[in-house]
Amino acid sequence: MFENYEVPKELIPSDPRFGSGPSKIPSEFVKSLLATGHELLGTSHRKPAVKNLVKEVQEGLRKYFNLPEDYSVVLGNGGATFLFDSIGLGMVEKKSVHYTCGEFSSKWYKAHNRVPWIEAENCAVEFGNGITVENRADADMICCTLNETSTGVIIDSLPEVDKDTILAVDATSGGGQVPCDISKVDLFFFGPQKVFASEGGLYIAIMSPKARARALKIAADDSRYVPDIMNWKTAIDNSDKNQTYNTPSITTFFYLNEQIKLMNRSGYAGVQEEAKRRAELIYNWAESKAYLSPFIKEKKYRSSAVATIDVDEKIDVNPLIARLAATGAVYNIEGYRKLGRNQFRIAMFHNITFEDLEKLTKLLSHAIESEL
Repeated sequence: MFENYEVPKELIPSDPRFGSGPSKIPSEFVKSLLATGHELLGTSHRKPAVKNLVKEVQEGLRKYFNLPEDYSVVLGNGGATFLFDSIGLGMVEKKSVHYTCGEFSSKWYKAHNRVPWIEAENCAVEFGNGITVENRADADMICCTLNETSTGVIIDSLPEVDKDTILAVDATSGGGQVPCDISKVDLFFFGPQKVFASEGGLYIAIMSPKARARALKIAADDSRYVPDIMNWKTAIDNSDKNQTYNTPSITTFFYLNEQIKLMNRSGYAGVQEEAKRRAELIYNWAESKAYLSPFIKEKKYRSSAVATIDVDEKIDVNPLIARLAATGAVYNIEGYRKLGRNQFRIAMFHNITFEDLEKLTKLLSHAIESEL
């Protein structure tokens, strides 16, 4: 099946990249980096050229998310998965409660559950279902995932938490595109390799004064072991100076900054509207075809960043995905490997155009219907 499928030229997207990570980095960003010549790459991250770049990233994020003045934009090496451990070690006092609905939200819970001096509780639903996050009086941190990359689930609301409770949101694959009022969040963190169209290995942690105070309080506690690389005081102090503790990838910062500038042209509300339009295209397509169905049944939990679409078991999608990749027409639309479902997982990140997604839906339908 599909071994000899020929892709109609008129259905080939202008860019084949639809993967849920890493994101589609525009070729124009690479050209802009090249144009910096010898003035940026190879420069110490303690020097003005790089510190100014980091500052521009921080200020661009403040503008984009309309952050309260007293919020901190903390940056460091390691990515969001690195932060799962860092948060458990350095920001939870006694107990964190985790609302899990997929592979990555579960991974965060497991990271905290391995820390011997805190308690971690898992409030879980079956993968494919949404979950509503609630406050818990017995916890000092509530942990939730804005957009579960593995399943395509988003949270539908944010709870009001107690004055001594940190509301922490992993926003890695939805941050910047999935709606979220960050003024109601104490710790909003993500890696830039999804919506923000950069590469991995960097984390951005937006912290409220409450989260910052908690992190600094625990960092001052000599009885609690935290590796230097995960020390929140070190990260905060360096970020206040527009730098990272250890040497970062300058390329990652450069691409991130280019994307922030691009998204600031539309603004956060505009980007969300564009994302909603792309998501409606994908889900309406799935609901219009007898051999397709959205994996996430409740509409309020369907992601506007990553769509998961189940395919009738009579049609094995793997040979089709392999054929499209071999021809260079479409890359990386296979379902998340650990789910083991017969489905497409399609990124709808900001740089993936509506027109290309429209061609993708027509191409997939053409291929499948040619075999029915």
